[in-house]
Amino acid sequence: MSIEKEKEQHYQDAIDQMESENSQTSTGLGRVQIGRNGEDFEELRQINEKIGYIPLLVSNLPSQGRFYRSDISISIRAAKVAEIRDFSTMDENNLFDVDEKLNNILATCVRVEFAGRRGSYKDLLEEDRLFIILSVRELSFKTGENKLVMKANCRSCSHENEYELKTTTLQYYDSSELQKYYDGDMKAFVFSTKTEGSVVMCPPTIGVMRIITDFIKHKEEKKEKWDKSFLQILPYLHREWRGFDDKAIFQMNVEFNGWSEKKFSIVYRLAEKMRIGVKQELNMLCANCDAEVAVPVTFPGGVKSLFVVSDIFTELL
Repeated sequence: MSIEKEKEQHYQDAIDQMESENSQTSTGLGRVQIGRNGEDFEELRQINEKIGYIPLLVSNLPSQGRFYRSDISISIRAAKVAEIRDFSTMDENNLFDVDEKLNNILATCVRVEFAGRRGSYKDLLEEDRLFIILSVRELSFKTGENKLVMKANCRSCSHENEYELKTTTLQYYDSSELQKYYDGDMKAFVFSTKTEGSVVMCPPTIGVMRIITDFIKHKEEKKEKWDKSFLQILPYLHREWRGFDDKAIFQMNVEFNGWSEKKFSIVYRLAEKMRIGVKQELNMLCANCDAEVAVPVTFPGGVKSLFVVSDIFTELL
């Protein structure tokens, strides 16, 4: 059973128990039952669901919230034992499984709302994912019992530096050259070209990326060919994951095949420049000589070390 289904089952069990307890007969009041759609129960359910969550400032995300609806709110909670157990089963040699386990953390520990109505982690941008996961991680290990320490030698003095990977040390790609094309009403970039008309693009959502990843996985399992050049740019052209399926991908692929070489080159290059997330290499200062040190963003102990303590000896007496 997946962790999402497990969560749903626990919630259903709680509902059934509550209904059973509230269906008992009370003297003078007759038989009282609070339905699962009752206003009182719904309000109680919403309050209980939000316990333990803290708000995450959208403006602090790598995207700065520019590509979300203005009424979005994001809140997070610490990962619980059940989520950490599920995360520990990750097969780090399987990129699809790594992606799924990271998304499970978002599915269970992150709340997304639009004007108070429940959204989905799939509405979040792929470029914001690492920041949000690290935020959940830092909330889960408040006392610093599971630090991620990256090591890098200084080229000037050979000193071995240690840098902790956390939200405050992240650095982001610079997309300022695209800023003049940003449309605040559309929450996207709108590029007007000389010969190919207007092209609307924005960084991909997790939902769209997940559907495309599943599409690729199924194609590879069946040993079928798939258009890599098309799927590289598709996530930047389609932002709504709801209703997005293989049929929609096929239809967009047919349209894509009718593009000119010039239009493809324009969109492909723009997609390359539309990186707003965490840099894969951080520029830090040497603790010994203040020279600049290039530090590749890695997870010491593997991706599992995000939520599974890698240095167990720090916990032993």
